[in-house]
Amino acid sequence: MAGIFRAALAAARQTRRARIAGRLAALLAIAAVSACNTGSVLSLQPAVDVGSQTAAVPPNSGAPNSDAQSSGPDYSGMQRLVPSNPYMTAAYPRLDNPMSPAEQMPATEIDCRKELKRLGVVYTDVAPIHEGQCGIDYPVKVSAIGSVEMKPAATLTCDMAATFAGWTRNELVPSARWRYFSGVKTIHQGSSYSCRRIAGEGVLSEHGKGNALDVMSIELNNGDDIDVRKPGLFAFRTRGFLNNVRADGCQYFTTVLGPGYNYDHRNHFHFDIKNRKNGYRACR
Repeated sequence: MAGIFRAALAAARQTRRARIAGRLAALLAIAAVSACNTGSVLSLQPAVDVGSQTAAVPPNSGAPNSDAQSSGPDYSGMQRLVPSNPYMTAAYPRLDNPMSPAEQMPATEIDCRKELKRLGVVYTDVAPIHEGQCGIDYPVKVSAIGSVEMKPAATLTCDMAATFAGWTRNELVPSARWRYFSGVKTIHQGSSYSCRRIAGEGVLSEHGKGNALDVMSIELNNGDDIDVRKPGLFAFRTRGFLNNVRADGCQYFTTVLGPGYNYDHRNHFHFDIKNRKNGYRACR
């Protein structure tokens, strides 16, 4: 049985990521406050929601080779949050308006939504979000990935939603079946879109662009609720599962940070798809 799951897991890792971007404008929504922010990143500029010990991982083929923050925009009107609690996003849900039927999407966004449907993502298109330097031109609100619920629903770019869905289907679910002989019922997230910048930096957080998601716990069909905080010394199965979550995530996301990295990430995994020069990744 274990051999079958390992073979399925190896085959699933061949799945490519959907990478797309878009543009356009309109409308305001309520800013939510949440956390995943610390200091600067050595040799990876500009900084992201990471600390000074971030590891630079050589790029995978097809990784982005441009830096999304080449200029220095004015973030003076943006709230600086440090430290903060990722659960605050869940406490103050966004009041998202549906997208107007007359709204025309670029071809890349249309193609991305086809990929979401292929991956079984349950989502709603919502109106564009613009809050100063923050925002998403064509946001989607994800409530489920196949049979896996997302609680609360996560507001993201389509690109981030597709990347997270691919990782969930191809890595997270098979790993849970292998380790726990159970499927995944619910992913409990603490922060998706949230208008904020990195502590001590004039750099917009990937949360402020809808390109980041914080995972707090993973609930299984067998009733187990796996808190992603660092497990105890003898929690071998949980430790192995969380190690898989972190390692496999680095094949999909450009930033993966979690418990053991620093205090601010002690109770969640932070995943994002930040573009960096030469396609470098930060995985800790």
